[in-house]
Amino acid sequence: MEASARKLFERYERFFNKSLKGDMNMEEVASLYASNFIAASPAGVMTGKNDDHLKQVMTKGYERYRAIGTKEMRIRHIRISPIDEHHCVAHVAWTATFARKGRPDVAIDFDVHYFVQELDGPPKVFGWASGDEQALLKKHDIV
Repeated sequence: MEASARKLFERYERFFNKSLKGDMNMEEVASLYASNFIAASPAGVMTGKNDDHLKQVMTKGYERYRAIGTKEMRIRHIRISPIDEHHCVAHVAWTATFARKGRPDVAIDFDVHYFVQELDGPPKVFGWASGDEQALLKKHDIV
């Protein structure tokens, strides 16, 4: 499962960067997620479905990332913690690079912990836990 989870996040990184460039294929992006998922951050816990609403939310999210100057998302490191033969936690260390008007680009490191399931077919993300994205963006004067 470790190899397939790593490939999942290689695709995730590739799809994210294509979307930042405006080459969005929401079917590709949605293919990374299970039919239902959970998300946790300091803002709270939410659940969702992999449906048209998710695609709309993701489209708006990528538009926002472009608007605040996000140039690239790069994986620095992935550590896999197996749970059982079908599940793991992928601890993904990211670097996001932002363009800032009149100032040098800034790179921000952060981690997201993804819950991954592999049943019949490729692995899918069924949840994640992340830090306070807004606070990090404010700290680095992005928003």
